[in-house]
Amino acid sequence: MTGFCPEPSDDVAEVRDWVHAFARDVIRPAGAEWDEREETPWPVIQEAAKIGLYSLDFFATQWFEESGLALPVAFEEIFWGDAGIGLSIVGTGLAAAALAANGTPDQMGEWLPQMFGTENDVKLGAFCASEPDAGSDVGAIRTRAVRDGGDWVLDGVKTWATNGGIANVHVVVASVDPSLGTRGQASFVIPPGTPGLSMGQKFRKHGIRASHTAEVVLDGVRVPGSCLLGGEEKLEARLARVRNGERAGEQAAMRTFETTRPSVAAMAVGIARAAFEYARDYAREREQFGRKIGENQAIAFLLAEMATRVDMARLLTWRAAWMARNGRQFSQAEGSMSKLVAGETAVWVTEQAIQILGGAGYTREHPVERFHRDAKIYTIFEGTSEIQRLIIGRAVTGLPVR
Repeated sequence: MTGFCPEPSDDVAEVRDWVHAFARDVIRPAGAEWDEREETPWPVIQEAAKIGLYSLDFFATQWFEESGLALPVAFEEIFWGDAGIGLSIVGTGLAAAALAANGTPDQMGEWLPQMFGTENDVKLGAFCASEPDAGSDVGAIRTRAVRDGGDWVLDGVKTWATNGGIANVHVVVASVDPSLGTRGQASFVIPPGTPGLSMGQKFRKHGIRASHTAEVVLDGVRVPGSCLLGGEEKLEARLARVRNGERAGEQAAMRTFETTRPSVAAMAVGIARAAFEYARDYAREREQFGRKIGENQAIAFLLAEMATRVDMARLLTWRAAWMARNGRQFSQAEGSMSKLVAGETAVWVTEQAIQILGGAGYTREHPVERFHRDAKIYTIFEGTSEIQRLIIGRAVTGLPVR
């Protein structure tokens, strides 16, 4: 097995340049409009589908690229363009990752294509784990899945679901045995048009406004046994091990989040890089007291720190992605490290970009205020910064940190 090389291959670099061109020419010019509209940017998703960027083939090809860098490199470019539109384009990927992490080959073959659709008939997927009273505490999930003959019946409310309610295919984490906590949970595919699934409240957000976020209500949602990811036999074997006091393996939602953390970190890196580059270019042109503001040490030193932190976050992200792709265990919670550092970096860098632009940076005349609003969610969703520190703390001490 080769070691980690912090440099993308020629093939990955070629895809990076292709995605960057789309982000530059299509995504970025549309960012402000769809942020203001707070609506799903269907025309941009359609354009992405036409060139093959929004497609199962693209996501699968990048996911299985041997270095593990292809997907985070592509995500960085997309989110460099705009985070709200970017999440609308890649949001289906979380549901796809949940299916890939927990499903059987037959289930993947049936449902993955239905999550993306075709270039002429675009579809979406949604992953539904969080609940109103169970955000980071997945052990508090109350959505129940109860057997009824050969079917399962699901009841509950999910929240903070990207594409929730407007997706064609939903993947839902539910409790099948509440007495076992997280170890008694399983994931289910809810097929298109299943009665009982509806959209609840659509959230109006501080940032990533072009990405649809909503509650998903499950009221007597009946699905066949074939919609239980992994199948009945695997679930029964896992529950039996738990009841006998044995290890059951990773919990369904946590397995999905751990798989996607480097990709989420790459999104934050893209936002941070966009803010740094905009502030750098502004400092090269803006004059005060007869010289470019970038000639002042206060500004130059700040830009130096911003550039360093962006590179640091990127390298941690690439290392985690490479480890995941090459089967290296996250013995020091490297996936959480990448998410923690990238999210915190995005918030800090975008704030400094506003500072460099001064009053102009606080207005919507420049995109850095939007970058800052978009960045904040990366210290919150898919595991808050506090949760990442908890995971890392447990890993590095070997103690049950609470």
